[in-house]
Amino acid sequence: MDFEGAFLYNKASMKKYYFGTAGWSYADWEGIVYPPKKERGFHALLYLARYIDAIEINSTFYRTPPVHFALSWLKKVESYPEFVFTVKLLQLFTHERTSWSQRDIDTFQTGIAPLRDRDRLAAVLIQFPWSFTGTTAHFDYLDRLFRAFSDFPLALEVRHSTWQTPEFYALLREHGVAVCNIDQPLFNDSIAPGAESTNPGTAYVRLHGRNYQNWFKKDAGRDARYDYLYSGDELREWVDRIKELGGKSEKVFVITNNHYRGQALVNALQLKNIISGEKVDLPLSLLQKYPMLQEIIADIKKGQRTLFDDKTDA
Repeated sequence: MDFEGAFLYNKASMKKYYFGTAGWSYADWEGIVYPPKKERGFHALLYLARYIDAIEINSTFYRTPPVHFALSWLKKVESYPEFVFTVKLLQLFTHERTSWSQRDIDTFQTGIAPLRDRDRLAAVLIQFPWSFTGTTAHFDYLDRLFRAFSDFPLALEVRHSTWQTPEFYALLREHGVAVCNIDQPLFNDSIAPGAESTNPGTAYVRLHGRNYQNWFKKDAGRDARYDYLYSGDELREWVDRIKELGGKSEKVFVITNNHYRGQALVNALQLKNIISGEKVDLPLSLLQKYPMLQEIIADIKKGQRTLFDDKTDA
């Protein structure tokens, strides 16, 4: 397989940076990301495609999608030819890891194949928990997993610092797997933010927020763990890293996972504006909740692209 070309989908696209959110189906986005009054035929995915370039599909982590789901997603964004998806791999392969069969592999791949076949799949995200450390057995497991899904573009997220070795990055390069650069609350042995590229076609970034209080708290729910809004200074750190990745890989995918109450979309739009230099449209309901986004509008009118302002009523 030509791994260098594995990520060169959508050849007509000139886009280098893609900004998106992890998921789109959140009850707490109603009235903030999505308008309180919806027009006829409203669909969240179609609505978001007006504003961002990519969506990371997280539902595939919990269950294998039937093929008609992928066909439906493609139908929703057909008017946005540069819009792409990343797909999170089923937890059977990353968190359970006890037993899986070729049938499990085939079923998952069949469900997402339309995205790849239509040049809309940026990567299958293989995301492991912090407890998945860089042992010899886990190296062997990764090698096995990469071979099982070698017909698809892959990105890998690990969170423990024991993976930060030359041998690890060599393994990813051997298989053409993009390493995921992450932002997470930093504790002992947590991987710190970086700008690593292991595939010349694709670089991947995921921003989880920095909610130290709830990140490892056992009784903290999903919303509490990802309740975080990046400040301007924190985003500036990532602007430099993302641009550095743009010098190493053909395309850079930046996914914000601090989803609670639409904060992921706020930060995704801020980064998109400052890095891409594109005019960024903004949902009115989001502007009303996060007035610091008014800075984007003001800077566009002035012909400037400096937008960071930490003021918020959130």
